[in-house]
Parts: sequence; C-alpha cells; structure tokens
Amino acid sequence: MRRLASVAVGVAAGLVLAVVPGAGGATAVTPYDGRLVAVVDQDTSDFSAARVRVMDPAVKDWSRAEAQKWEWHPTGENGFGELAAGWGAPSDVKLRRERGGRAVVLVTDSLGLAGVMSYPGGRRIWGVNLSSQPNLHSAELLPDGNVALAATRGGFVRVYSASQGSSSVSYAEFALPRAHGVQWDPVRKLLWALGDTTVVALKVGGTAAAPTLAPERTVALPSPGGHDLTPVLGDPDRLWISTTSFVYQFSKSTGKFMSTHDWPDVRSVGSTPRGQVVRTSPAPDCATSWCTDTVTFSGPDFTRTLPGAEIYKARVWSYRYL
Repeated sequence: MRRLASVAVGVAAGLVLAVVPGAGGATAVTPYDGRLVAVVDQDTSDFSAARVRVMDPAVKDWSRAEAQKWEWHPTGENGFGELAAGWGAPSDVKLRRERGGRAVVLVTDSLGLAGVMSYPGGRRIWGVNLSSQPNLHSAELLPDGNVALAATRGGFVRVYSASQGSSSVSYAEFALPRAHGVQWDPVRKLLWALGDTTVVALKVGGTAAAPTLAPERTVALPSPGGHDLTPVLGDPDRLWISTTSFVYQFSKSTGKFMSTHDWPDVRSVGSTPRGQVVRTSPAPDCATSWCTDTVTFSGPDFTRTLPGAEIYKARVWSYRYL
C-alpha cells in the first residue's frame, strides 16, 4: 500500500489547490498545461484502494502530501457507485475538454469500468461497466461528446454514444486484434487506433446517436506488440507508439516511423508541450508483471517514485490532442 499524508483538495479560480497540513497555506497549480502527471495506481491486494492520482513532478518526494494534487475512484457520491464492480485495475486516464470548454477526465479499467467525469469535481458524466471484462485499455473523447474505447481481450475499438446520456450503451464497433490505444486527430478528423501489429486510422461517421466506424488507412508496425498510443505534443503530425521492444514516433502524414528508441516493454509513453518524455515500464519487484512504482522523465532526466504504488501508466496532464 502506498503511504501518502492526508491532503485536502479543493477548487479556487479554476486552479487545483493542495492544502498541505502544517504548511500554513495552499499551493496552486494550473491543471491544464502539462506540468502535472496522472498515474493509474492499481492495488492487487484491495481493488477498492486503486486510484487515479495527479502528481506534481516538481515535488521530488512523491510520498509527501504536497506531491499529490488530485485523486479519484468510483463511489456512490460521485455517481459511479453502481459501476464500482468494474473497478480495481485502472488501465488509462486522460484529461480532455468538451466543446463548451469544461474540463473532463476519461478513465478505463481492465475489470470493465469506463467513465467520463467532471474535473476537478469528479462527478459522473457518463459511465458503463462491461461485465464481460474485455480488458479495456484506452478511452478518447470525440468532438460530439461520444467516447471511443479500445479493448485488448475483446479485440475491438468501439464508439459509445455517450453524448446521449450518462448511461448510454449503444455503440459502433471495429474489430482490431489486441486493441490497446485510441487517439483523436482533430486536424484530419480521424480516430487513430493501435492494435497488436497495426495502427489504423478510422473514420467516425453516422450521427452522435448512431455512430459508425470505417477504416481509412492501415499501417503495419515495425515490431509487434503495440501497446501505447499518444500525441507528440507540439507536433501535430506525430504520434508516440510503443511496442513490446521499441518506442517510435509515427508520422500521420507519411505513414512512416520517423524515430526509434530502444526502450523495451514501455507500458506508457508521452511528452509534455516542452518536449520532456514521460514513460513507465514494469519494475521487477512490483506486485504484478506490468506495474511499477516509478515514472521516468527524459529531457531533463529524472525519476519520481511513489512508494508502494502499482502504477501501470503515467499521462501528461494536458487536454491537448496535438
């Protein structure tokens, strides 16, 4: 179990406030500019203790209360109580902004929960629990308010009509073996999806109430085991893609892999608007074969460790798609 001192989180003037006991005041950090990092912290000994945590890399000791700026898990109070059976192995989290400007958080869990909530309030906007446990691995917010999901065991990419209500369960589906990631491209108006051996550009058609999915382009990966798909922030043409053996930058315009990093078994990779790379890889002494207690930063280089954590992915806390 991770050990974090008590921290009270509130909101003032659009800022997240972390009130540190004994500090005699509050510190404010804007939640949107990529300075913070969110982690999905699993807990194999107690599923209910799993959390989404937003952490501040500027704080060197992540066991200190001031390092954590926000946390979330499903409860009856925040509207997710009926879906909590699908919680315990959170697999992804993203910060996004709706068309009206409201910040929202998307979360998936391998046990079946997928949800969209207000940020920083954490209250339910939309949610489902897929009891078949297709191993959800990624979610994305589309411009019309619908939500794309990728599932590895299920082998699908789906677009749910989340815009139609907080419990809407109708969807369009595209079969993609071991689908691991989904990423909206607002320039090309395409949904990029990562599978085991390919990256696919999907056209989202139909209506918000009855969406459709159709492939527009399929590119073979240079190595198998596609795992993570995120934007290279600041370069609208490039995506980060991790596989079992390497991490690549992929050009959407040319369909070519422009750079290769010899980073094996990377479970999550992304970059801040200033170009710093943030990634996670399994640690040998963690509770599972896919978790770690440490997030690695490159350019500048350092690590941050949350003692006792079972981190699967780390996400740059920015609502930007590009």
